[in-house]
Amino acid sequence: MTDRVCVGAIAGAFGVRGEVRLKSFCTRAEDIATYGALTTEDGKRSFTVRLTRPVNGGLGARLSDVETKEQADALKGVTLWADRSALPALPDDEFYHADLIGLEVADPGGVVLGRVRAIHDHGAGDILEVAGPKGLQLIPFTRVAVPTVDLAAGRIVADPPATDE
Repeated sequence: MTDRVCVGAIAGAFGVRGEVRLKSFCTRAEDIATYGALTTEDGKRSFTVRLTRPVNGGLGARLSDVETKEQADALKGVTLWADRSALPALPDDEFYHADLIGLEVADPGGVVLGRVRAIHDHGAGDILEVAGPKGLQLIPFTRVAVPTVDLAAGRIVADPPATDE
């Protein structure tokens, strides 16, 4: 686990007075403004976030030290990171995506399928992207397909649905 978690990204400028459009990766989009100062991935810049309004595709926000459209445009694509200590504790059956990336995935018999490379959500629930010896596998992140996540051991047990090959 890392001491910081990616909670959003700057999608570009919104308007002409330095406001930005934020894409929040939080369960409740508005929570992005509740974790204190957010930093860039490299940790070189820090911003306080004040939400201004919902906008198409995200949230309008003012960031500290961003006052012009040009400054806001220059931040397009920058990810925003919160200290893990500022995030709420999760129930036993919920996980931060950042904690799943890189975990080894094995089938119920112990055969290694690969490692979690990414987590996707296309609207119907999370999907684990697992890179392994047989290439990429997409596994639904459900209790049936993924009965065990052991963060302490760094391992996931997955029973992916059968595919016609």
